Amino acid sequence: MKIIDELELTGKRAFVRVDYNVPLASRDGRVEITDDSRIRASLPTVRYAIEHGARVVLASHLGRPKGKPDPAQSLAPVARRLAELLGKPVPLAPDCVGPEVERAVAGLRDGDVLLLENLRFHAEEEKNDPGFARALASLADVWVNDAFGAAHRAHASTAGIAAFVPVRAAGLLMRDEVRHLGQLLAGAERPFVAILGGAKVSDKIGVIESLLPKIDALLIGGAMAYTFLRAQGIGVGASRVEADKVDLARETLAKAAKRGARVLLPTDHVAARKPEAGAESKVCGPAIDAGWLGVDIGPATRAAFAREIAGARTVLWNGPMGIFEIPEFAAGTVAVAHALADARQATTVVGGGDSVAAVAQAGVADRITHISTGGGASLEFLEGRTLPGIAALDG
Repeated sequence: MKIIDELELTGKRAFVRVDYNVPLASRDGRVEITDDSRIRASLPTVRYAIEHGARVVLASHLGRPKGKPDPAQSLAPVARRLAELLGKPVPLAPDCVGPEVERAVAGLRDGDVLLLENLRFHAEEEKNDPGFARALASLADVWVNDAFGAAHRAHASTAGIAAFVPVRAAGLLMRDEVRHLGQLLAGAERPFVAILGGAKVSDKIGVIESLLPKIDALLIGGAMAYTFLRAQGIGVGASRVEADKVDLARETLAKAAKRGARVLLPTDHVAARKPEAGAESKVCGPAIDAGWLGVDIGPATRAAFAREIAGARTVLWNGPMGIFEIPEFAAGTVAVAHALADARQATTVVGGGDSVAAVAQAGVADRITHISTGGGASLEFLEGRTLPGIAALDG
């Protein structure tokens, strides 16, 4: 696939699909962005287009407005924040298609930026409707897809538009995502350690099966660890378990052993009476008592995971080690973030919302090789699936 820096952009209308699906909150009657990391991640591509004389048309979705306009999910706060970051005006179009939008695009000069209103205000976006894709394409001389976080969706702006714009390329963020995640699948430097957490085995089993032939060690935390522990016959108390995935977990452990990949499961836990702030808690292990549930990995497990990470040359981390959103149950997740940051000799890749948040909270984001902006997209990529938003860039 071509990259934006291979295109002639001067005087061209560059339709750049970005991922500005950012979290919003209302403060003092004003809607504000609580995390602008996705906007910041787009800046290299947007600035490149501006500096090379493109007439930049930015398009994104935000939230789930169910195919109709919803003022609460307008991109107006994004336009304001982007203008601050770029140091130049970023007007918000009244819609993403239609005569008013066409006039606004026609009025752009070289180096100008226009942000279209939420694509998902039209049901045709998620339906990948050809007519809607053609309408978006009418605003473009070139199409640049920089929305890796939406690349697993075959929507009009992420895939369908490619049929109507002959010149297309990946943005700089898309390039970096494909490069770093692709290296994990195509021959990462060994030892290669994968750390997976989160709630469900079912969410990560595809990634585990894809990575098993490539990794040296698999470190499992989060609620999914309790399904694996039960598969080993270890008591997990009232911890969350996917009962219908216990056999699958047992089979996965057998596959890992056959391939020579070490699997490290928690040997101790922070257990609580309830999964809520202020609940009675204790450290226990390897089993968890009846009536208690695991909410984080314990200190011995944190140390064991850190030792494994310290000896790696490549590390992938996706998913928290516990109920990270509750501060007293976040220590294991934050400890993993610090261990990755300390692994100076390793290429470190972090994906997944809570993992990314932990890296930021720990203040070590600048010591991670690559932080992926894709949640579901990065998981599907690592499973080895073809992502529609990437496939559309071919040719």
